[in-house]
Amino acid sequence: MGIILDIRVIPPRDKHPTIFRVFDGLKPGEAFELVNDHDPMPLFHQMNAERPAAFDWERLENGPEVWRIRIGRRAL
Repeated sequence: MGIILDIRVIPPRDKHPTIFRVFDGLKPGEAFELVNDHDPMPLFHQMNAERPAAFDWERLENGPEVWRIRIGRRAL
């Protein structure tokens, strides 16, 4: 995995737009690792609403201090 996006240092208002920008830049079959300081389930629901069936979501670490999620663009 090449891209690691640590959003803990990004201002809250910029977090989701940054994540979507990185996701939209992926080619089918590529993925990035998201690192966060809280459970990113609101992001999951937003992605499900805005990019349905376009992504894979794999929990790599599930808190309590760090959450790591592998987010991939599904191959067409």
